[in-house]
Amino acid sequence: MTHDPRTALLRAALDAAERGWHVFPLRPGSKVPALHGEKTCTRTGPCEHGHRKWEQRATTDPGRIRAAWSRAPFNVGIATGPAGLLVIDLDVPKDKGSSDAPGGAASFGALCERAGHAVPDTYRVRTASGGTHLYFTTPDGIRLTNTAGTIAPLVDTRAQGGYVVAAGSTTPTGRYEALCAPVAAPLPSWLQTILRPAPKPVQAPTGPMLGQSRRYADVALANETRNVATAADGTRNATLLRAARALGRLIASGDLTRTQVEQALSRAAAGNATQPQRYYEDVIRRGLDWSIAHNPARGRAA
Repeated sequence: MTHDPRTALLRAALDAAERGWHVFPLRPGSKVPALHGEKTCTRTGPCEHGHRKWEQRATTDPGRIRAAWSRAPFNVGIATGPAGLLVIDLDVPKDKGSSDAPGGAASFGALCERAGHAVPDTYRVRTASGGTHLYFTTPDGIRLTNTAGTIAPLVDTRAQGGYVVAAGSTTPTGRYEALCAPVAAPLPSWLQTILRPAPKPVQAPTGPMLGQSRRYADVALANETRNVATAADGTRNATLLRAARALGRLIASGDLTRTQVEQALSRAAAGNATQPQRYYEDVIRRGLDWSIAHNPARGRAA
């Protein structure tokens, strides 16, 4: 019996849709959307009232899926936002010759250990490059966006505005294969705490507004340290990382010093410590480093 790639990929698309995951076609053997771009849009059919991008055209309708995959052996893309998913992408080191370079799986495992949790058990897909996708359902009313290396090295996430290649798809480097746990688990609360964007501080660069900005920074520092000090067991490290990322913006703006923030967060974490202090210091350092690097400076405090 011959293997029909088009039938197998149609089945993969329908399987994903049966889970409630919105799918759209990717170019055969590729990770690139097969739908037309805005510049070539004819404003007909689905785009009659304006160009519709892949996220808007992703569907769970079996009829639409069969019609699309009857045209070619398209790979299957899952639009994570409409699907209500957050997918954690554990990548492999780009330099295959460096055997001691930690991959995304090791980095994520270390993050889970620091947070006091096991690596969550959920639906997994092995990627064509040898990495892993962990699928989680997101809570209603919570908007999570894509990240790239912000929670750990070689650990990315796909949510609103993102997509992943579904199991059953094939690229020149290999096949995407489902591994275990047929059901996507709810996103753990401690991971949600890390991934939710911290509020941006008000901009108060000069003159009389500077005093207001400093007062805001003092209040923010007090609030974040209180959040860390009162965090429940199992959420303290996640709360600490989010606090460091939030306060790092105020270091970049010059309203707080790094020493001031590090000392305050260290004291707050040590109050009900369940792990060695070096773990907390590492969480604070990573959170501050990332936040300072990704926020514009306004004359940092000395």
